[in-house]
Amino acid sequence: MKKVVALLTTLSMVALFTACGSETTSAKSESGEKTYTVGICQLVQHEALDAATKGFEDALKEALGDQVTFDEQNAQGDSNTCSTIINSFVSNKVDLILANATPALQAAAAGTNEIPILGTSITEYGVALEIEGFDGTVGGNISGTSDLAPLDGQADMLKELFPEAKNVALLYCSAEANSQYQVDTIKAFLEERGYSCEYYAFSDSNDLSSVVTNATNNADVIYVPTDNTAASNTEIINNICLPAGVPVVTGEEGICAGCGVATLSISYYDLGVATGKMAAKILAEGGDISTMPIEYAPNFVKKYNPSICESLNITIPEGYEAISE
Repeated sequence: MKKVVALLTTLSMVALFTACGSETTSAKSESGEKTYTVGICQLVQHEALDAATKGFEDALKEALGDQVTFDEQNAQGDSNTCSTIINSFVSNKVDLILANATPALQAAAAGTNEIPILGTSITEYGVALEIEGFDGTVGGNISGTSDLAPLDGQADMLKELFPEAKNVALLYCSAEANSQYQVDTIKAFLEERGYSCEYYAFSDSNDLSSVVTNATNNADVIYVPTDNTAASNTEIINNICLPAGVPVVTGEEGICAGCGVATLSISYYDLGVATGKMAAKILAEGGDISTMPIEYAPNFVKKYNPSICESLNITIPEGYEAISE
């Protein structure tokens, strides 16, 4: 009797699993479309990175519609949290990873060599990934877009606005490799144009105030590159520089909106869109990420901050676009 009951139970289970399997197969064949999960690791929340993520998602949704879902995670400025997020993406076997900002890219590169990784808001991939002789294509499972604006053009803009200035403070976070790259590069351009430049590096937001105060005491103009820590703390910078009457020229629009007078900047939303189109090629068209060169923003716009310029009595020449408040 026990054997008969066991046999009947087994047959019932087989029938149940067969029915479930048939139902799943039918559902898949009905839709006929593969679905994709994309993991997004964003270093920190601020205007530029938020815009890049939004552009990426909009472009990928336009290309794939309901076929794509996003697992969007924010590391709150902590590189160790980036690693934790990436490890969860790898465990969940996402189809593609978007690494928004350099520490997120570095964590992704360390976390997997199989899942396709697209970076965005990365200034220089050779610096971020320690690639000597970088030729524009990372190879392997990594590609993406760069937010690098022409640093010689930014130096020209600073010269146009402040031709009488002598000393320029280069304010940046020492923990961000691409910030160091930018200030090193623009320093040479500024010195060619007759300025004396000094580095003012802060390690994180805790020592930012004291470093900015020191910079305002010794410089005629402050230059801030595309720097995530600075972008997250523009209020601190502005609350020191504006009362001191020291203008700030920035590497991107988001920082300029918070504490700067002018910038030669890209659209981070458009940069995200370009990255999303790359993702669509990889996921839907079988594009080979190892052969995809890093893409750069096609357009750069001179912009100014009307309220800060008015407070400092700075007259902006023609050819600049006002940043909307």
